[in-house]
Amino acid sequence: MPVLTSIVKVTGINHCEVKKEIIPIKVLFATAAVHDVYYTDDQYKQWFVSKVLLTTKHGTRIKEVKLSPSISFQPRRRNNPACTTVRDAATDDSIIRYFTVKKVKYLWNRHHQTFEKLRAYDESTMCSYFHETQGLTADELEERSILYGINSIQVSVTPIIVLLIKEVLSPFYVFQVFSMSVWYSDEYYIYATCILLITTVSINTSIYQTRSMQRALRNTIQASTTVTVFRGDNEPCNIQSEDLIPGDVIEIPRHGCIMQYDAVLVAGNCIVDESMLTGESVPVTKTPLPNPKLVKPGEQITTTFDIKEHARHILFCGTHIIQTRYYGNKRVRAVVVRTGFSTAKGELVRSILYPKPVDFKFERDTYIFVGVLAMIAGLGFIYTIILEIQYGEDAKDIALHSLDIITITVPPALPAALTVGIIFAQRRLKSHGIYCISPRAINIAGSINAVCFDKTGTLTEDGLMMQGVVPSEGACFQEEIRQMSDVSKGTLLVCMATCHSLTKIDGVLSGDPLDLIMFASVGWDLEEPGHEESHRFDMMVPTIVYPSVSPDVLKDTIDFADKVDPQPLEEYGILRQFTFSSSLQRMSVIVRQLQSTNFELYCKGSPEMIASLCRPSTVPDNFQSVLSSYTQHGYRVIALAWKPLSSKINYVKIQRMQREQVEKDLLFLGLLIMENKLKHESSPVISQLRDANIRTIMVTGDNILTALSVARECGMVDPPDKIILAEAFYLPGDSTQSNPQLEFVYADDRNRKVEEISTAEDMTIQIDNDPYDKFHFAVTGKSWSVLRHHFPEILPKIVVRGAVFARMSPGQKAQLIEVLQEVGYYVAMCGDGANDCGALKTAHTGISLSEAEASVASPFTSKTPNIKCVPTVIAQGRAALVTSFGIFKYMACYSLTQFISVCLLYWIGANMTDFEFLYVDLILVSTLSITFGRTEAHPKLAKEPPPFSLTSVLPILSLVIQISIQMSVQVFCFYHVQTQPWFKPYEENPDDNYISYENTAVFYGSAYQYIILAIVFAKGPPYRKRLFTNYLFLGNIIACTLVTMWLTIYPPEGALEFLELMPPDSIPYRLLYVGMAAANLLLSILLEMFVLDSIFVRKKCNYYAQKWLILGVHRYAEIEEEIDGCPDWPPVSPSSTSLSNGLVQMESQLSRIDPKDTDHILPPDTDTDTVSCKSSSSSPLKSVSSVEVGLMEEDSVSGQFDLGQPLLRQSSSEGS
Repeated sequence: MPVLTSIVKVTGINHCEVKKEIIPIKVLFATAAVHDVYYTDDQYKQWFVSKVLLTTKHGTRIKEVKLSPSISFQPRRRNNPACTTVRDAATDDSIIRYFTVKKVKYLWNRHHQTFEKLRAYDESTMCSYFHETQGLTADELEERSILYGINSIQVSVTPIIVLLIKEVLSPFYVFQVFSMSVWYSDEYYIYATCILLITTVSINTSIYQTRSMQRALRNTIQASTTVTVFRGDNEPCNIQSEDLIPGDVIEIPRHGCIMQYDAVLVAGNCIVDESMLTGESVPVTKTPLPNPKLVKPGEQITTTFDIKEHARHILFCGTHIIQTRYYGNKRVRAVVVRTGFSTAKGELVRSILYPKPVDFKFERDTYIFVGVLAMIAGLGFIYTIILEIQYGEDAKDIALHSLDIITITVPPALPAALTVGIIFAQRRLKSHGIYCISPRAINIAGSINAVCFDKTGTLTEDGLMMQGVVPSEGACFQEEIRQMSDVSKGTLLVCMATCHSLTKIDGVLSGDPLDLIMFASVGWDLEEPGHEESHRFDMMVPTIVYPSVSPDVLKDTIDFADKVDPQPLEEYGILRQFTFSSSLQRMSVIVRQLQSTNFELYCKGSPEMIASLCRPSTVPDNFQSVLSSYTQHGYRVIALAWKPLSSKINYVKIQRMQREQVEKDLLFLGLLIMENKLKHESSPVISQLRDANIRTIMVTGDNILTALSVARECGMVDPPDKIILAEAFYLPGDSTQSNPQLEFVYADDRNRKVEEISTAEDMTIQIDNDPYDKFHFAVTGKSWSVLRHHFPEILPKIVVRGAVFARMSPGQKAQLIEVLQEVGYYVAMCGDGANDCGALKTAHTGISLSEAEASVASPFTSKTPNIKCVPTVIAQGRAALVTSFGIFKYMACYSLTQFISVCLLYWIGANMTDFEFLYVDLILVSTLSITFGRTEAHPKLAKEPPPFSLTSVLPILSLVIQISIQMSVQVFCFYHVQTQPWFKPYEENPDDNYISYENTAVFYGSAYQYIILAIVFAKGPPYRKRLFTNYLFLGNIIACTLVTMWLTIYPPEGALEFLELMPPDSIPYRLLYVGMAAANLLLSILLEMFVLDSIFVRKKCNYYAQKWLILGVHRYAEIEEEIDGCPDWPPVSPSSTSLSNGLVQMESQLSRIDPKDTDHILPPDTDTDTVSCKSSSSSPLKSVSSVEVGLMEEDSVSGQFDLGQPLLRQSSSEGS
């Protein structure tokens, strides 16, 4: 009997942190034996069927039977595992009971009597364990291999036979098989064979595309390497990566590898390319996990391993180890913590394999409409049976004729006709350098009314450009220097040459783009010690930097030729690096000029942080205003400082000192200005989309102020529009996170005049005194998490008016798109990184500007890496949607027109002849429906998207009017011919000879209608070019019209015999059919294009449809009206402190209270479960200029000063 139980459903997996919900799951017990089948549903209401399996802890498969008296075990064999029987698996602790759904394993917990997600191996593990473990024993290896399975991210390619069965069993193809069976039984061989060939090609094409996509994903994802592992006796052995188990101790190859697992580094350093996960190709340095047992008294260190907090020590699956560094002959070792789909890469793949299903109304409506046609066919079926019985037809004829009218009413060629239109659209996209791996997505692209853009690499260039430096002397800013050759020799130049974390990999300088650009601008060279750099870790042989030979770089304020020093060029050794920390917002180095006895400290970081560490007497008074003048234009601003160290400090003390001991009392040097230029295509494209009433939204991992600047620069936000920052946070000391706060602050003019009003709760708030100004919301990732968990009722308003979403993790990007879809938007996502995969897959239309992993998750991939492809995809999608709409209406009207013809002829016991059917079906309809879709997209995007609902008022009204016209013409022809003096009525005959005046009149009247309907539904602007530009379609229409007129006016005897026609002898009467066709054409075009398509009729139809049929508008439109109707919302905070100061307060509190939240990777389908965004209640965030601050966070591309950055650019060396 059905039993209700519960199961843990994982809705957010953040490495070792798992958010769990208890949801009802149906469990069906067939018997008392454990052959249970679990029906589980996910957050998208998708149902999955999973069979519960049983195994022993030794890996023996078990089958439970009710009456088995004993248990017997047999050795397990890989290819044919033993299957033993057991009487009661539910109470036997030696038996593991589990099932797998969406690549996640769930185990039965006997104590809680529920299934729970398999715990990650690293959960609740002490950091010291990883340093002490010597490898797995044989027993541990066997037990964990049963629990965790093989280490492989397997993407299966569905067998052809399975795909074939699924395709053939679709309703359309089942009906086609039925139709072809009827036609072959009725000896209608030619058309039936044509449909069979078209169907075969269509099925084969669909199967080929599906398997190609699956193979591409498998080839991109699956990989295997040979790994050196230490097990049992700590002796190394080589195994395949698939055989790795969590807990294995491995050696990282000296020349690097591609990681096939998540592992924690315990010895040595690794330089890693994590672009697969973060979308950034910036190498990062991974350092060993700190060992708590080696920490000195008084030092604080986390003793429990946390994969977020210790991300700087984790080698994530899918990342590329470029190079390793180690002490002498000591091996670079790591401990495997996660394998398979539980890894970072596995979570990314799961988001691709199981995305949110895209529900497109046009596709749903096609089934509804076909159902309506089926009902009409049912009426025709009954009508035919009644008439045939009255005429005394035998049972076989009754069956054939009644079934035949069903095949006439529901067009079997509809899928093929729709597919042809999509193929033409796919080819047009390819001609624009846009490749589509999912043709179904082309129609969906035509309904897009909101587009989300990544920023870096999508709207802006990938790299930064050096803008200049602003030196500070005597606590006063000097003129900006644009040419680095004009920078004087001194501390500022040395700071730019030494304060970085660059390294050479295979002779090529690598590191953070910001550091690379800064170092390249000064024209110095860098040398690193020896082959394996074994002494580098002792820092006795430092990294050396020195000026290049070119004298331009060392040019002083006086001519260089007069100042050249005959001594050797200056050389500085970098003895110690305090690497960048997002919580500290800075990095620093200790250097010494060779042949000098004193050490110096150079520091760079966020301007606000560096200024706070400097002596106040060295910071210019106009620091904030100068800083504001750059940040308001989107420049990256870095502050530089230095100080000489005491002469008492030696090498040993340098290696032991903490950064806090020296990063204070600094001397301010100036500002470094860099620019991340907007791509020149971005602004015109954004303008083009906005002119078409398509919302443009920025969703980026970059900091909020830079994102706001870019949004204004590219035109997403108009200059007069206000931007309000929605900040959600927890108060300091709120450890339970039970009292979240929500504030709205201006990110614009801090001197904006506000108007004070009172609310019903007697609370005073302030708003702008101009309620008609447009405003937009800006949200950070941390605020998004708090809003999503604690203010879900506000979230729809935020996304409807949101323009900028910054510091968003990959999972949060996908969440934003889901919320936009929930309020009624059809959303496109344009990105270029693997970290955009989740969002690309979740969106209705994903457009990748990269040919790497993102292209696998995205239906569209542009060969040109700029956003010009976005309006092209939308325009082609609109043209394809209008084409599909037109073809569907054409095929529906064709079927109903032919249905009317057959019903009229059935009335007298006649029918159309086989070759008349063939002429209509093959010569007219097939050729016209194929060439119909070749009309290209209109170059300009219209302000309104095309209709995509077949069940709305206008499409139904259009079909009813057109069918009424066609029926009127056919009925007129049918009865008018019977009034002529030369008319002879049809007489039934046993040979089924249908030659008659009635048959000919109906054929002539209807033959033109198939051509007329093609013209009427082949609409041009504003979504497609005019019909005359489709030369093949135009020629087809002319040819079909001429042939039909030839058959009408002066048909040759051979054609008459072939088609079995009996035309009237009177030529003027034959011309009557041509005149009727002309009137039919004019009336159809007049009503369709000049009445139904008029703005007045459309508005009236929509008005009365909403009034009488209670059809609601889109939810986002209702929210817009609600916002416009509430001038006192949002309540903007009335204070006037700078936005930047508020952000600094919030972030600094975050770094003190919960620093681990800032240094992690979030998989694309992950919720941010723990939010530690805090703000002081006594100093709330205020309304100010967004630009009055130095960025404490820098672009995610640069990797510097990135508080919310997924991965640190450089691990903390002193931490280990």
